[in-house]
Amino acid sequence: MPNVKANGIAIEYDSLGAKDAEPMLLISGLGVQMIRWTIPFCQRLAAHGYRVIRFDNRDVGLSTHFHNAPIPDVAAVANAVARGAQPEVPYSLYDMANDAVGLLDALEIERAHIVGRSMGGMIAQLIASEHPHRTLSLTSIMSSTGNPDLPAAAPEVMAVLMRRAPHPREDEEGFLAHSLAFSRAIASPGYPFDEAAQRAQALAEIKRAYNPAGFGRQIAAIAATGDRRCRLNTITTPTLVIHGANDLLIPVAGGMDTAAHISGATLQVIEGMGHELPPALYEDIAHAIVCNASASTHDARL
Repeated sequence: MPNVKANGIAIEYDSLGAKDAEPMLLISGLGVQMIRWTIPFCQRLAAHGYRVIRFDNRDVGLSTHFHNAPIPDVAAVANAVARGAQPEVPYSLYDMANDAVGLLDALEIERAHIVGRSMGGMIAQLIASEHPHRTLSLTSIMSSTGNPDLPAAAPEVMAVLMRRAPHPREDEEGFLAHSLAFSRAIASPGYPFDEAAQRAQALAEIKRAYNPAGFGRQIAAIAATGDRRCRLNTITTPTLVIHGANDLLIPVAGGMDTAAHISGATLQVIEGMGHELPPALYEDIAHAIVCNASASTHDARL
């Protein structure tokens, strides 16, 4: 897979579809590598005539790892934000948004459709608000606004998320069991849970790269960025918000709040969907993303 220098770091990426097709940038979630955007899902988007670009965020996968940076105390970061103070963190979501824009620069792409999932949805929102001239359309999936009054994740899900996983090189089976436990906790109750596929995905990710410290720094980046509602109010690009009705990690109220603060946003709540993209929904979700992208093309022609 190719690697470019952007925003002062190395970013690993790949793309599907014709190089001269309209670009669509996919942004991954917390601690998640770009391969979580699976090839079958990306192929559905590319089949509609888009150049689909996925990449590793900083501190994950094969992009730059911030090994020399500390892992901040997330509670201290959140308290600082609540007091209106500037927290000390290695980077924020604004920096990660600038990474994505830097990737577009490196690829000589002026504007792209921006699609993000979970933390990637937060980053996508910031690209649309801070770099509107680079954004053709915005799709925010299973994400939120940073509004402190929204419902929190289910305690049982947070317990699994924050539990220390065994190191995969020391206890691969223990690590995979931990990964499967989390996948089950956030799974979509309306769709089958494919344990073999989830295990294969987790194994592919740890074989590719493993940087658990990046997870902690990315959580701190989310906490440091805080409430983004005032930024969302500035977004005017065609926007689609997709959220699972059964999301226990970022409850559906997060998607509703996102749509409520972006003028003209379309909200699509999917019954039976948790904090994941079930393969059975690939076609429907890809179609919704493409319809929103097409709206931006129509607006440009008016």
